[in-house]
Amino acid sequence: MRKKRSLLAGLAATAALATVPWLTAPADAGAAQDRTDGKAAAVAEFGDEFDGAAGDPVDSSKWRLDPGDNESNHELQYYTDGTSNAQLDGEGHLVVTAKREANGEQCWYGPCEYTSARMNTAQTFTTTYGHAEISAKITRGQGMWPAFWMLGTDIGDVGWPACGEIDVMENVGNEPDTVHGTVHGPGYSGGEGVGASYRLPDGGDFADDFHTYAVDWSPNKITWSVDGAEYQTLTPEDVGGEWVFDHDFYLILNVAVGGDWPGSPDEGTEFPQEMVVDHVRVTGGE
Repeated sequence: MRKKRSLLAGLAATAALATVPWLTAPADAGAAQDRTDGKAAAVAEFGDEFDGAAGDPVDSSKWRLDPGDNESNHELQYYTDGTSNAQLDGEGHLVVTAKREANGEQCWYGPCEYTSARMNTAQTFTTTYGHAEISAKITRGQGMWPAFWMLGTDIGDVGWPACGEIDVMENVGNEPDTVHGTVHGPGYSGGEGVGASYRLPDGGDFADDFHTYAVDWSPNKITWSVDGAEYQTLTPEDVGGEWVFDHDFYLILNVAVGGDWPGSPDEGTEFPQEMVVDHVRVTGGE
């Protein structure tokens, strides 16, 4: 499908990666036995159950907050780096909160009018392939844009979209019963990204309950699912350009407000809006 996603995510990450050359170091890995040849293979594993006291920040050994605004994507929020917009609730959840508030920062359009949070594992965990999933109850309302996605660690060298982007889950608030899974690469990026959507079969809203959004990523194949129901598989023949998904990627989790794709909040959008995350897990990667 055609999606209105801009270059900003890649451009912002490029700047960050360029200043930290060791971000492309191998992922944390444990040894696992390869059943086919008997050799020990490195398996990348990541898990965060968000256990901790209410008000605690995210675990900095797993996530790093990524502050700033997003001019290229015309998002309206300022991503903060404290616990005001991302904290544990003491019940095994991470709560990412988008607020309508001025925080004294300047955004691309003037004084910032909203705050939220964005975090990534670029410095703490990367993987090639594997099953990556998030269980979350997402935000609702016009202008809201929650997402769980991945970027190639070579973005600092080759830029976006040559590094590749895998969007595990995105939702725009004016589609409360629909989520999207997409890839971006050379020749199929931004509004030309290749993907599909999944609609709740019972006609409910994704914001009403927890759902599990996942990709199963292997050489030359990526499959998307919601609550175990597969809804899309892509291979190199499907993208109409170079397949750039056979190297290390890192995880990103954020809630945007506004932007080119969802549009701005309207009078019906209530704030604060919360994305409540039960867990994030990666298994079986390299």
